[in-house]
Amino acid sequence: MEKLRMGIIGVGGIAQGRHIPTFMNLADKVVIEAISDVNEETAKMVAEKFGIKKVYSHYAEMFEEIDAVTICTPNKFHAEITIAALEAGIHVFCEKPMAMTPDECERMISASITSGKQLAIAYHYRFMKESAAAKHLVMENEIGKPIVARAKGMRRRKVPGWGVFTNKELQGGGSLIDYGCHLLDLSLWLLGNPKPVEVMGTSYNELSKIPGQVNQWGSFDHETFEVDDHVTAYIKFEGGASMLFETSWSANVKGDEESVSISGIDGGIDLFPFHMNQMKHGMLMNTEADWVPGEDDPSMPQALNFINSCLGLEELVVKPEQAMQVSQIIDAIYRSSETGASIRL
Repeated sequence: MEKLRMGIIGVGGIAQGRHIPTFMNLADKVVIEAISDVNEETAKMVAEKFGIKKVYSHYAEMFEEIDAVTICTPNKFHAEITIAALEAGIHVFCEKPMAMTPDECERMISASITSGKQLAIAYHYRFMKESAAAKHLVMENEIGKPIVARAKGMRRRKVPGWGVFTNKELQGGGSLIDYGCHLLDLSLWLLGNPKPVEVMGTSYNELSKIPGQVNQWGSFDHETFEVDDHVTAYIKFEGGASMLFETSWSANVKGDEESVSISGIDGGIDLFPFHMNQMKHGMLMNTEADWVPGEDDPSMPQALNFINSCLGLEELVVKPEQAMQVSQIIDAIYRSSETGASIRL
């Protein structure tokens, strides 16, 4: 079997820390042919660090030499580069979130359909072994019809003080679009991706505008901070399901917390940690797994799923239409916060 020829566009932290090392650990299936970044010096440094032979100043210059591309740029450029790659006949693996707006997502999906090429979005929380176990139990009807989801992604004083994470023009938002999107996507997937019909949300950034910040992840300018650092939302779905959601980069809480809880008619599942709650045999029973199969690092199964989908060996786990749902909800939360009213979808 021939190897998939991969290109990397944008060689910042996520490319160097996750995607490039992961693809290199899958050298029997994929080879990184080339990289591109707007900062040519950084691109050359990364190429030398990882032994990648070709560096291009503009991403389109590599299209004739690759079969697939991984996009790790700021969010503003996801749609533009994705569409250009798909129109050139290149499979696309794009970092989350899918795009800045639902309209951009729709254009990306249209380009994927027209080209016949794969479009995957890097929502890696689905590939955590606990997430896969929870999905299996939902599909096996262990909890019955899912009706309520509770998703929480909270960090204490951890605004990313590097890159462009606090730049609204380049990223489109802050804690919600960067971090909370993972918990939204995972919850939607476990619910079965029902259609959202109404969203009520509130976003805050007052805390990060206060001088004299204590921040564990680098430093940032409180005077120019312009994105959300704390978001809450209530989401209603077609069929009656609902979701309670909260995320923050910098909340005044005791400690970091990630949790997803799905309550069904016959039982419930909690992540993280993973356990199932049921009423059986006249008793209230909580079940914990002594061992859950799968990889500790979700990067590997995520990369394998994309590679195999490009080779026609399996379906994408994260389908672009599902990733667009996440962007629709994010957009609705921001609009709801601006208007002070719920948004009907």
